[in-house]
Amino acid sequence: MWTCLVGHFSLGRLSRDGVRALQRHGGGWRPREETRPCLAQMGCRWHQTLAAAPLHQVVGPSIRQVQAMDVERLVQVKWEDGSHSLYPFVWLRDNCQCPVCTLHSAKARSLLLSQLDVNTTVDQVTLMEPTKVSIVWPDQHTSEYDADWLKKRCFSPKARRAQQEELFLNKRAHWGSDLQIPTASFEEVLHDNKAALDWLMALRKVGIIFLKGAPVKQGQVARLSQRIGYLRLTFYGHTWQVQDKLGANNVAYTSGKLSLHTDYPALHHPPGIQFLHCITQAHQGGESEVVDGFHVANQLRRENPEAFHTLSSLLVDFTDTGADYCDFAVQSKNHIIDVDCDGQVVRINYNNATRDSILDVPLEQVQPFYSSLKAYVDLMCQPKNVVTYKMEPGDVVTFDNWRLLHGRKSYVSHPENLRHLEGAYLDWDEVMSRLRGLRKAIHRES
Repeated sequence: MWTCLVGHFSLGRLSRDGVRALQRHGGGWRPREETRPCLAQMGCRWHQTLAAAPLHQVVGPSIRQVQAMDVERLVQVKWEDGSHSLYPFVWLRDNCQCPVCTLHSAKARSLLLSQLDVNTTVDQVTLMEPTKVSIVWPDQHTSEYDADWLKKRCFSPKARRAQQEELFLNKRAHWGSDLQIPTASFEEVLHDNKAALDWLMALRKVGIIFLKGAPVKQGQVARLSQRIGYLRLTFYGHTWQVQDKLGANNVAYTSGKLSLHTDYPALHHPPGIQFLHCITQAHQGGESEVVDGFHVANQLRRENPEAFHTLSSLLVDFTDTGADYCDFAVQSKNHIIDVDCDGQVVRINYNNATRDSILDVPLEQVQPFYSSLKAYVDLMCQPKNVVTYKMEPGDVVTFDNWRLLHGRKSYVSHPENLRHLEGAYLDWDEVMSRLRGLRKAIHRES
């Protein structure tokens, strides 16, 4: 499809005074004599341990031992593979999975924070079987946790990174002018789950995907959006027509050159995804240009760290006024480069046409701002960073509007061959929701 893309065990509850660590020995069990002195030195309170069942009886991770670490307020789980995980008492109580504390039909917490003792201790921790831990709390409320559920929520840095990547797919494949834009079949994406998942995975990783073979008529971006959920309504409507228009209320509705930009930084939450469907192309001109804004921002950070700091710290005013779907007078304040708490670039907000003449920064920061923005734009426009392509009728380009800057060369407009693209927006929340759903569905099928 792609033409290019980069048995069950249980033990009776042991009394607290008679707790012993056990180890497997031949076909039975015997006390492990060296355990108690070691634990006393550690300041830990063992409640029960249990060797794992044979592999063919256990699906998923298997627990060897559990222990309460009272001083640290942690429960330690030792896994059969030799690794271990630590879980705070308060987190375990907050996330009790019983029907009283969790509404399972909604997968939502019923326990109120006002009911949570944030300094809770534990009364008893029991390994019920190799895949289930039971905790009795001081008020005698009992919680049970499956091993697989616990394993996925391990607090180690490595496990947290893996879980966040699984949830959000934050790794990107950065690129420059050598990118061969991935391509897929429009109809396959509409009708095949695997094709749709491949499309969304590539959209997340690469940032831009061509879908080929769409019918050459309006309405196809709306059809495509139904594969995900719903379109983002903006002041330009659910969909919008990119054509020459008299008295244009947007520079895109002219035949002139469009500089590299992201759409709608005049909103505090710009659309995450953009679809553009080519219905009619100009005979002369109209080539599209795209740049990986994350890739170029990281270049700027290396080559001009002061400029990067300025663009990621100063709030810049954007504005958009007019009438379309309804009349509008939009104002926002955005960083040109948004970074997260770890300093990773997560969004670009830049459109020179809608950057306001109001610049709400101290006087002495005006010149540094302009110098910094010019440095970023100059990097964007370097040939090594720009990919140029020309859409043909039936092409649908789908791209990450938080990451890519896109532009268009000027074109010659003829009334009998009016260049016409239909566009639409979606948000990343809806796209990622559908991606996770498709991934789960395909996993069940395989």
